[in-house]
Amino acid sequence: MIDAEKILILFFGVSLLAAIFAGVSRQKVIVRAITLLYVFVHLSFTTFCWFHLGETVFDFFTLDHLGVLLLSVLSLLSLTTVYHGFIYVKNDPPRHYSIYHAALIALIAAMSGAYLANGMTTVWIFVEATTLAVAALIYHDRTAIALEATWKYIFVCSVGIALAYLGILFLGFTVHDTRLLHLSFTNITAIAKMANPLYLKIAFVFVLVGYSTKMGLFPMHTVTVDAHTVAPPPISAFISTTLMNVGFLAIFRIYALFSATTILPFMNHVLMLSGILSLLVSAGYMLKAKHNKRMLAYSSLENMGIVAIALGIGGIGYYAAILHIVLHSLTKAGLFYQIGQSYKVMGTYQLDESGNYMNLYPAGATALLVGLLCITAIPPSGMFISELYLLKAMVHGKYYVYLIITSLILCFVLYALLTRVLHIVFSQPRTIPAHIKEKVNPWQTVTQYFLFSLVIFVCFVQPAPFRTLIETIIDTLPK
Repeated sequence: MIDAEKILILFFGVSLLAAIFAGVSRQKVIVRAITLLYVFVHLSFTTFCWFHLGETVFDFFTLDHLGVLLLSVLSLLSLTTVYHGFIYVKNDPPRHYSIYHAALIALIAAMSGAYLANGMTTVWIFVEATTLAVAALIYHDRTAIALEATWKYIFVCSVGIALAYLGILFLGFTVHDTRLLHLSFTNITAIAKMANPLYLKIAFVFVLVGYSTKMGLFPMHTVTVDAHTVAPPPISAFISTTLMNVGFLAIFRIYALFSATTILPFMNHVLMLSGILSLLVSAGYMLKAKHNKRMLAYSSLENMGIVAIALGIGGIGYYAAILHIVLHSLTKAGLFYQIGQSYKVMGTYQLDESGNYMNLYPAGATALLVGLLCITAIPPSGMFISELYLLKAMVHGKYYVYLIITSLILCFVLYALLTRVLHIVFSQPRTIPAHIKEKVNPWQTVTQYFLFSLVIFVCFVQPAPFRTLIETIIDTLPK
C-alpha cells in the first residue's frame, strides 16, 4: 500500500516547485505546461484521498469525508478555472502571466491543505496562505481599484483569521493539561467538554466572525464582495466558490466539535441570525446593483446565508447545507465564467450598458439563462432540492418566523436576479459602452453547460454514494 505520508509530502513539494517554476519562467508555453501538469497532479492526489478516507497523516491532516468532498469540487473547478484563465491572460505580458499562474497554483495548494487540516493552527497557516495568493490574483489587472481591493482584502482577512484563532486560544488558556494545548480537532473536543460554556460561546463567535471573511457571511462580507468584483472572472469564480468553502469548513468543524456541549442552541441562534442578516443585506444591495459581477458577488452572500441558516436549523438542514454548498460552487463558477464572456461580447460589466446579449452571443445568453434557473433554485435546478430541504427543516423545527422571513427575502432576491439577467439577455442597452467588443468562441461556453448540467442532474437523481457521503458527514451531529 502506498504510504499516505509520502504522498502528502510529495503533493506539497510538487505544489511548491510548480509555483516557483511558474513564477520565475517567462515562457508562456512552459508556464501553461506546468499549470496543466499541476492540475492533473491535484486530480491524482484527490483520487488518492478517496482511497484513504479517514486516515490521519502526521497528526496535522485528516482525510475526512467533508474535506475530501470539497477537495473534489476544487479539483473539478481547478480544471475549468485554469482553462478560462489561459483565455483571460493570453495577451498579458510574460511577467504578469507567470505571476498569475504561480499565485493560482499556490492558492489551489493552500485550499487543499485547509480542507484536510486537522487542527486550528494548521487551518490558520493555510488560510493565511490563501489570503496572500488571492491578493496577488486580485491585483492582476494593476488598476487603482484593484490595488485598493487587494490591500483591503489582506487587512480584513488577516484580522479575521486572527480573531478566529484568538477564540480558540482563549479556550486553551482555560486548560491546565499541557497535552491538550496542541489544538488538534481531537484535543478541542476534550477542551470543550471541560471548558466553561461562556468560554465556548466566546470562542464560537470569534471563529464565526473571523472565518466569515472567507465564507463571505455577514458581518465580514464586504471584503469578499469587493474581491469578486475586481478580480479576473476566472478568479472571481474560484474565490466565490472553493475559497468560500474553506471558510464554511472551518466554521463547520468548530460547530461540529461544540455541538455535543450545552451551547448548541446558542450556536444555532447565532448562525440563523447571521444567515438572515446575510440574506437581508444581499437582497438590499442586489436590488440596486448596477455592476454585473457585483450582482453575482451579492448572490454568493445570499447563498452563504442560506447555508448558515440550514446549519443552524439542524436536522435535515444539515444535509441541505452540505448539498447547497456543493451545488452553489458548481453554479456560481459557471455564472462567473459566463459574465467574463459577456464582458468581451458587450464590452462592459455595467448593467445600464449591457443588453441584447441573445442576439450578440446566443450560446452565452442561453448559458446565462440556465445558470439563472440554477442559482435561483427554480426547477430543474438541484439547488431547489437543498432549499426545499431547508424549508422542510424549518417546518419540522417549528421555526415559522424564520420561514416567513427567509421566504420573503428570497422573493426579493429572485426579483433582483430575474430583472437584471433578463435585461442583459433580451433588452437593449440603456447607454452605449465605449469599450472594445470581442467575439467569443462558442466552445468556451461548454464548461458552463457541463457545470450546470451537473446541478440539474442532482435535481432528478442523487446517486446513493453521494447521499451516503453527506449522511456520513452529518452523522455525528445532533439529530
